[in-house]
Amino acid sequence: MSRLQPTHRRFFLHRPFAVAAVLATVLVSGFVPARAHAKVFLSGDEALELAFPGCDIDRQTVFLTDEQRTEVEKRASSKLDTSIVHPYVATCEGKPGGTAYFDKHRVRTLPEALMIVVDPEGRIGRIEVLAFNEPEDYLPRGAWYDQFKGKKLSEELALKKDIRGISGATLTARATTEAARRVLALHAVLGSTDQDAKKPQP
Repeated sequence: MSRLQPTHRRFFLHRPFAVAAVLATVLVSGFVPARAHAKVFLSGDEALELAFPGCDIDRQTVFLTDEQRTEVEKRASSKLDTSIVHPYVATCEGKPGGTAYFDKHRVRTLPEALMIVVDPEGRIGRIEVLAFNEPEDYLPRGAWYDQFKGKKLSEELALKKDIRGISGATLTARATTEAARRVLALHAVLGSTDQDAKKPQP
């Protein structure tokens, strides 16, 4: 079973400058030194506010067990870089609003950071690009990301299947699709753990 630490309400929304600094540090030092064309589009605060305007947001810290990490990687068909994850769970007017995850990954040789929101039904709600260190020529237009909305984790969630590629940005399209699969797999595994915890014990 995963170990869940106490939540911290509105962590991002109360620390805008700290979050921007953390994101910049992660993106600059996470893989290789950033170059002059690196660009930050949104801070974590702004991305969460776009996804969950006026909602309460709880930042959770979850330590995945080895079994959970293996299961996530199996479902996603890609590797996780860490066993520590931070779901941002939104409550909007007393109802579940969805969960946001921040995924940092390599595109070609440099990293990008995405916020991927999973809706209460376990589908992709939206994807926001927070920062992109590759040349912007490799960044798809915003409308391309709309095709992920409503998608669940399945074999069809892949390039040349439910997700169309994009000329000149194939590596970015692949990295984004893999990130979406990781987040959906992670959300599903954590949800299974929550359900197991709620079952009456014999």
